[in-house]
Amino acid sequence: MHEMSLAEGVLQLIEDAARQQNFARVKTVWLEIGQLSGVEVEAMKFCFDAVTRDSIAQGSQLEIIALPGTGWCMACAKSVPMAEVFGECPHCGGFQMQVTGGTEMRLKELEVE
Repeated sequence: MHEMSLAEGVLQLIEDAARQQNFARVKTVWLEIGQLSGVEVEAMKFCFDAVTRDSIAQGSQLEIIALPGTGWCMACAKSVPMAEVFGECPHCGGFQMQVTGGTEMRLKELEVE
């Protein structure tokens, strides 16, 4: 389950920000997660709750902002939505797709005290 290591990485970012910005508690965490990132949202929520116990982020609310998958079809030269990495172009049915968005996971914002 790679979500556990991702959640640990998010907690490390939070703790680094707390040291730099001098806050004592995190109330809400907003994560952007791309549809093509391979991150299972429910597993991420579970792992986040587990790794934040006894930390500055214990009890914080995890808000997920879903980012759509997008790609460029080399056959028809169009930017198109993508639901899966190796999917076909919804316009021409071709498989010469280059992913252009939706693979990222990013800590967007923190609400702190």
